[in-house]
Amino acid sequence: MRSQRADGADDHGDSGQRGTALADARLYLRSAREDDRDFLFRVFESTRAEEFARLGWGPERVAALLAEQFSMQDMYYRRHYPHGRFDVVMLGETAIGRFYHYWHGSEARLIDIALLPAHRGAGIGTRLVRDFVARAADKAMPAVLYVEMNNPVQALYRMLGFETVGENGVYHQMRRPAMPFADERVQPVEGLALDGGSNTQ
Repeated sequence: MRSQRADGADDHGDSGQRGTALADARLYLRSAREDDRDFLFRVFESTRAEEFARLGWGPERVAALLAEQFSMQDMYYRRHYPHGRFDVVMLGETAIGRFYHYWHGSEARLIDIALLPAHRGAGIGTRLVRDFVARAADKAMPAVLYVEMNNPVQALYRMLGFETVGENGVYHQMRRPAMPFADERVQPVEGLALDGGSNTQ
């Protein structure tokens, strides 16, 4: 199974109507609830379905594997980060993704970020990660994450100041020192809390 990842944030800026929608709508996080599970599976599925489809299996087998992988990943995250924040990304009244993060004494860890395909490429992932990093810097905490070695989203993380500090053959470990951004372009995201919550699914 796959463990810590940060993907689905493959957007480097606003574009067209999606950029306008982001400017006009309220972007915020809320704690995931039990009734969000089907939605969170759709988010997970959107990041993995194409990969599994390349295996040449039938739709039913792929669907069963995706469901199994989703459950295993969710169990892993919650066992390893019992005080983590497992949040749903909201744009207005619409759930559009997930943002999982964990804060403790030595670092701020971005566990997972993923957006539905229709909301990628509009700058939403960039805004979320910038605010996460800025809040970590305010608390003198480095920001850390793991990302698959072949995931192009690494370009975004490098642009935001992350550097590769290790790898295990599958994932790069990336870290950003606890330094504020040189510019003032951070747009705070409501609900991006700095401590653990009682998230449940």
